[in-house]
Amino acid sequence: MPIGEPVSDTPEITEVREAHRFDEVALADYLAKHLPDFSGPLGVRQFEGGQSNPTYLLEAGRARYVLRKKPPGDLLRSAHQVDREFRVISALGDTEVPVPRTHLLCEDPSVIGTTFYVMEWVPGRVITDSALPSLTPPERSALYEDFVRVLAALHSVDPVAVGLADFGRPGNYYARQISRWSRQYEASKTDPIPAMDALMEWLPANVPESDEAGVVHGDYRVGNCIIHESEPRIVAVLDWELSTLGHALGDLAYFCQSYRGEATPGASLVGIDLAAAGIPSEAEVIARYCELTGRAGIENWEFYMVFVMFRSAAIVQGVYKRGLDGNASSDRAKEYGALVRQRAEEAWHLVEG
Repeated sequence: MPIGEPVSDTPEITEVREAHRFDEVALADYLAKHLPDFSGPLGVRQFEGGQSNPTYLLEAGRARYVLRKKPPGDLLRSAHQVDREFRVISALGDTEVPVPRTHLLCEDPSVIGTTFYVMEWVPGRVITDSALPSLTPPERSALYEDFVRVLAALHSVDPVAVGLADFGRPGNYYARQISRWSRQYEASKTDPIPAMDALMEWLPANVPESDEAGVVHGDYRVGNCIIHESEPRIVAVLDWELSTLGHALGDLAYFCQSYRGEATPGASLVGIDLAAAGIPSEAEVIARYCELTGRAGIENWEFYMVFVMFRSAAIVQGVYKRGLDGNASSDRAKEYGALVRQRAEEAWHLVEG
């Protein structure tokens, strides 16, 4: 199957949606007091991308910044932790992992209603389709190499050295994650999905003995990276909300989801002639990752894939529910209902296979 037609790689920016408006005057006053070199007047627009935490482009004079905040409404416990996101991005600033420079964190809800943080605006391209339709085969090959390099760099970070020793609980990562996402799914459930029920029973009984703890992203995929404006390389990794201390293979499996189907709408590599497209196979991605991280190989790979497909279904269910409730970060959230069932059924077919 040929790769689809390319769409614009320029991040879509809209007027602030009604549900996500806040007191821009109060924000400008706060930034004038706490952000060095800030000077108004302040202009605020909203990024369409992202389904969890509303993200805004701030323009003041010739300066541009990005603001991330919690969404409005009743929130699931342990979700939308922008303070944790701010902490991990700040901690990784001097490592080989490309991240935006952070400016400030505000946990005072009296300013704009919720916790928020401000970071630098990084120019570049955002490509949501894993097939990278706007790139040439050599560019795709180079960029996938960089995706793997950056992930390996992240998993090589010493949490103690960067001040993240307490960023997550050590041990039993998968047992805790399965429990967490089962609760999150049940809390946002809208329609019965038998495959999700089956997965919530199968996963706890099949956790591999392997356990490790390092800094993980939690949502590492093509669409969460800013690509250089003209070169096939990553200039910033975004959306660290789900980052914690955990098992590195969860990140690797999550990145490889597109080889098994749609991780997000339209992001699938199934049916594409990967060699002709310049995209490495799943096996080649795994082999390169193992080479860069010094792993001899990976056992129980299918478990890791089943888990991330289940987890994706639970995450998308939350997005879908927020869309129904009217407080999602994107107008496209309501389109995600069918994807929950699709991801769950694909994961269960993998178990049965």
